[in-house]
Amino acid sequence: MNALRPFLDRWRLCALVAAAAMLAIAHAFETFGGLAPCTLCLRQREVYWTILGLAAAFMVLIRMPGGPRWRALTCWVLALAFLAGCGVAVYHAGAEWKFWPGPQGCAATGATGVSAADMAAFLNGAKVRPPACDEAAWVFAGLSMAGWNAVISLGLAGLSALAALREQAKR
Repeated sequence: MNALRPFLDRWRLCALVAAAAMLAIAHAFETFGGLAPCTLCLRQREVYWTILGLAAAFMVLIRMPGGPRWRALTCWVLALAFLAGCGVAVYHAGAEWKFWPGPQGCAATGATGVSAADMAAFLNGAKVRPPACDEAAWVFAGLSMAGWNAVISLGLAGLSALAALREQAKR
């Protein structure tokens, strides 16, 4: 626990950095790996954007007069946000592995939402198919990107809860 202390004491900043890193990784897979995001991939990114904004706002809040009393609550809110991200990622991973159906407009058999670049490539004769929520575009160690996102989000939720408990113990 002592090794975690510096991170837990500055958890709002760490949550902001973690969310920014997850967004950067997702954009790198898209830009350099050529893996276009599906609808559920974008939903997962929206959660991280929300966490990024919350963490930044919470960093300001706790530095205002009377703000320190909100330290534990801000960590609990971040824990819930990371859990929400985990839920979206689990739903996406489950759709990829055919445990349940994904959104109707995002299946491999009837995906919608073709980008202008995809349409231009199609018109020029390339066979372009938009990404599908029910197909894993990348798998490592048996987990898709959505699966890894679920694991990471759950870990970040756990660290948020530890930070909240640490803040409560300081009182």
